[in-house]
Formats: sequence, C-alpha cells, structure tokens
Amino acid sequence: MTDVPTTDLNQKPLVTSFFDAQSNTISYVVQDPGSKSCAVIDAVMNFDYAAGRLSFDCADEMIAFIQANGLALEWIIETHVHADHLSGAPYIQRALGGKIGIGEHIQTVQDTFGKVFNEGTEFQRDGSQFDALFSDGDTYEIGGTTCFAMHTPGHTPACMVHVMGDAAFAGDTLFMPDGGSARADFPGGDAGQLYDSIQRVLNLPDEMRLFVCHDYGPGGRAIAWETTIGEQRAANIHVGGGTSREAFIEMRETRDAQLSMPGLIIPALQVNMRAGEVPKDKDGNMSLKIPVNKL
Repeated sequence: MTDVPTTDLNQKPLVTSFFDAQSNTISYVVQDPGSKSCAVIDAVMNFDYAAGRLSFDCADEMIAFIQANGLALEWIIETHVHADHLSGAPYIQRALGGKIGIGEHIQTVQDTFGKVFNEGTEFQRDGSQFDALFSDGDTYEIGGTTCFAMHTPGHTPACMVHVMGDAAFAGDTLFMPDGGSARADFPGGDAGQLYDSIQRVLNLPDEMRLFVCHDYGPGGRAIAWETTIGEQRAANIHVGGGTSREAFIEMRETRDAQLSMPGLIIPALQVNMRAGEVPKDKDGNMSLKIPVNKL
C-alpha cells in the first residue's frame, strides 16, 4: 500500500447525514465549504424483500436536499460493495449527474460473487459498471476540497476509506467506538487484513472527524455517526487502547462465527456489484437469483 497522502485539516466540508432505519445505514452529502460542489456517500435504495418491490424514499430525500440548497453533485462514492442495503447511486446519478466511484478491487468482489450467483459471460468483472475505480492513495477534488482514497481491505477486498479535508468516511471498516469494527467473514474478508487497515486509519490525525456507515445504538443509546480518530484510538472496544493483532483476530473470528447473514445480502450483492443496477432476465425484466448453500 502507498503512504497516506497528507490532508489539510483547515478544509472543513459541510456534512449532512441521512439515516435509513431498515438497514441502519447512514448516507452523507458532503459539501465543499467554498463552493456549491458536493459528493454523496453510500446512498440507499429501499427494497421490500417480501414483496420484491423497490422504492426510493432515502435517495429522494438526498436529491431534494441537494436541489433545495442549489448544490452541484460531482461524485457518488461507494465505500465498498455493501451487503446490507441496495445502492441508490444510479438513481441519484440519473437525477443529478456526478460520477460513481468505488475501489479498484471491485474486480475481485465481482469475480468472487459472479461465481456465487452463477453469472454468465455477459456480467463484466472489470469494474466497468462504475465511472471511476480508485487505487490506494488516489486523490480527487470536490470543488476546492482535496480528497483521497485509502484501501482498507478486511471486511471486503474493495473497502476504502475516503478522506475529504478534515473528514474521513469509514464505510464499514470502523463503527462508533462502542460498536467496534465490521465483520470479516464474508468471502474475501480477512480479520488480519482488517486489523492492519484499521491501524492505517488510526494513524490519521487525532482531530480528524470520522463518519461511520452503520450504527445500531449499542446498549439502547441514540443512533450516532460522528466520532474522531483520537476517540477511536483511545476507546474503540475492538481496537482501542493498543489491542494486539492476535487478540483482535481471535475476537473477530469468534464473534463472526456467531453472526447470521445480513437480511438483504442476497439482493444487495447482486445489485451493488453492478454499481446499483438491478440485473435483468433474458426478457429484460428486473430479476434476482437466490443461490442455495453458497453463503
């Protein structure tokens, strides 16, 4: 991996959060403070699994916010291929424009789950469904705010943390300090890699804001999504206070063995590895597969 680029902590983007209660996902609109440019991070498309019906309440809320504030959408960022919600990225792109970006290791995820879902040769496994593939250390701009992507594998091979000025967006790599870290038992996941990735993130400046993609209100507390690197380093229940790599791996593997699969993992993987587009059958109808004993 490359060295982490430096960031200007004086650049303080405006961050607005949007919470989806079905999947406990927090999506974000991130605005450059010196212009009307913005980015969307980890947008949600709603899905009623029992009825097989899509809806767009969460995405529409984000679109309405961007339009009401006269913002110009430049980037639609996916921190990884989510297993717990369907992406609203293409729906938002059709309404507002912008480029959909994800980590370059999406190709590994597409190859892995292309086999799980028995996808044919028409399913491209080169990441071409996305507008941009980020490599570790790649930089880009949102208006006048300098951003960069950090490759943080472990939860999935394609996970990335995106740093935008003084704000870092962790995806599923880290949760709030009392929530710990993400599971590492999906195909392509690795607890040791996850520990190493988290250590890179914790080497960012203490005062940097950190925004998580999911929160479940441990102990009955209110849903939260913003912390700091310093708070994570000191108090994260899985990696804070100098937890060793060996202790983390043992904890993570033991914990993961007790977890059930996310409720939307089967539709989410099929949709999200296609940049949010729902696959279609031979007649052009949107259709999903249910692989048996594959996950």
